[in-house]
Amino acid sequence: MKLIGREELIEDPRFATGAARVKNEKELDAIIGEWTRQHDKREAMEKLIAVGVPSSAVFDTMELQNEPSFEERGLMQIVHHRQGDYKMATWPVRIDGKTVRLKPSPALGGDSAEVLHNWLGIDAAEVTALHQDGVI
Repeated sequence: MKLIGREELIEDPRFATGAARVKNEKELDAIIGEWTRQHDKREAMEKLIAVGVPSSAVFDTMELQNEPSFEERGLMQIVHHRQGDYKMATWPVRIDGKTVRLKPSPALGGDSAEVLHNWLGIDAAEVTALHQDGVI
């Protein structure tokens, strides 16, 4: 209430307990909503956190994709692909304190020879013949 400039409500019995706040939820939402409409969601979140109120803004997909702190912390990575670089979320778990680096996916058919060899035992000459015959 100090943060939003409504110190007179600190001792107000309508908001003194959790049960009272639930009972007066619409009025409390209107009071808080009046303050939040004056700030964008990131600014409101940062102000609340600064005074010890746990809070988080709800970000949409593009806001998450472009969140600078995610890239700084390794949660978003630029993947270098032969068809162009792209950004994507990585695995957030650290191994030995390090972020797992993502590898780009192969081009369409880029691993066919390896898969045919490893899974079916087809050698390089047979793969070449299959290509020439239009099978793969």
